[in-house]
Amino acid sequence: MLAAEVVALAPREPVVLALPRGGVPVADEVARALGARLDLVIVRKVGAPGNRELAVAAIVDGNPPDVVLNREIVEAYNLQEEELAGLIAQERPELERRRAAYLGTRQPVSVRGKTVILVDDGAATGTTMKVAVRALRRRSPAEIIVALPVASQEAVMELSHEADRVVCLSQPPHFRALGYHYREFHQLDDAEVLDLLAKAASRHRKGRGAAPGQT
Repeated sequence: MLAAEVVALAPREPVVLALPRGGVPVADEVARALGARLDLVIVRKVGAPGNRELAVAAIVDGNPPDVVLNREIVEAYNLQEEELAGLIAQERPELERRRAAYLGTRQPVSVRGKTVILVDDGAATGTTMKVAVRALRRRSPAEIIVALPVASQEAVMELSHEADRVVCLSQPPHFRALGYHYREFHQLDDAEVLDLLAKAASRHRKGRGAAPGQT
């Protein structure tokens, strides 16, 4: 259903980007329907001192990586530039580990001039998706469309201020943990993510030159 909603928007030169791991199978269906390339957006949260769950910033993988600051939290903690740089540096190795695990030595797909379809399996707060949108803006896409099967009403409202368009199939008034909104909520491992990416890349190569939806 989500794929059909995105196809109905008729995005020009689409590139589908998933937030791993849960967003990958959802994004795969969208990419298949569009006949588009599938890739990942890898985001690593930078926690506040003494409260790692509270993000002062996030690092989004790219060449070079983008650092997106949560300025309200930075100011609340009165973090100086040197302190902030130290917190970011602590998280870089994990970002690089994830990049190596998912992308190997290849570079992420270029989004310059493309319509980016940014996909996850759902959003409670939308924070990670929001950070990804802001980082992708710096890479000069033509348009960014956020696509979600389910999200809180608050997350959709927040994301509508960041993305050009938001497609969300369900916005429950009382959003619970994401797993409650799925009949089956399988936790993917890295091997499954890599398998989906490999199959999507093979499918895209075979279907190159076909009309969207015909691959």
